[in-house]
Amino acid sequence: MARSTSSPVTVPGTAVNAVPGRSLARYLLISLRPGQWSKNLVIFAGLLFGRKLFEAAAVIDAASAFVVFCVLSGAVYLVNDIVDRGSDRQHPLKAQRPIASGVLPVPAGAAAALVLGAGGLAASFGIGGEFAGVAATYLALQLLYSATLKHVVIIDVLTIAIGFVLRAVAGAVAVNVVISHWLLVCTILLALFIALAKRRDEIVLLAGDASTHRPILGEYSAYLLDQMIGVVTASTLIAYAFYTISPETQEKFGTPWLGLTIPFPLYGIFRYLYLVHQRDGGGSPADLLLTDRPLLACVALWALAVALIIYRPL
Repeated sequence: MARSTSSPVTVPGTAVNAVPGRSLARYLLISLRPGQWSKNLVIFAGLLFGRKLFEAAAVIDAASAFVVFCVLSGAVYLVNDIVDRGSDRQHPLKAQRPIASGVLPVPAGAAAALVLGAGGLAASFGIGGEFAGVAATYLALQLLYSATLKHVVIIDVLTIAIGFVLRAVAGAVAVNVVISHWLLVCTILLALFIALAKRRDEIVLLAGDASTHRPILGEYSAYLLDQMIGVVTASTLIAYAFYTISPETQEKFGTPWLGLTIPFPLYGIFRYLYLVHQRDGGGSPADLLLTDRPLLACVALWALAVALIIYRPL
């Protein structure tokens, strides 16, 4: 059943939930969406699987890479909110965003995006030229997504998934390790799973108004997305299983027991599907990860199990 979309819609120039005394900086911080920065945790995959978790220099490089991508993603969110401010005003939730509601002026948002984008790229060179190249590619891809790619069916979700792959590659480059092609496959498939679930949530939330808010949603249907999600779910789990039991992985880590972690992605994906279908979740993957305790516990236990197996082979 579609959720109600009866929330008040903002008209241009109207501030939503404006609170006297709130500074421009406060609205700017909200627009950077710090709650979404958890997506950049993928950067630490290179540190974990590269077995450099206890090397201080590598930890500092990975943390620096994480900060750079948080800055760059914040700049992208500002640009996206500026470009989408018209359609966001027709959305029951996105209408509350500072730029869409009018409490954060477009010129201020644009100036902040320019400063953050340039600053983030400049900082990336401090980590290394190769890392800077990956960071620049990520920023260019995200800006292209905001401008055109999000309006192209299937390409829109693939672009989101590639953004996660670039994060993983950036993390590996930052700590100077070679990331397994298996992990890149798992990353793009898992990111596709999340992106498709988000599209489904938008369609269910907006019901008949979905294509009005975002024309690309008219190219999808809940049934089509369910079919795509089914394919990607199976592919993700199979890819991870093959990765953990492959001779290449066993030789690299010196242990055959990484396959013991397979139940964690199984539970995590099934839990996510449960939240999408039974609890009307999926609109904000980052929020689900941070607020759903079973899902958060699953991710934490998976990371702990991987670390114990890789760093203390049985």
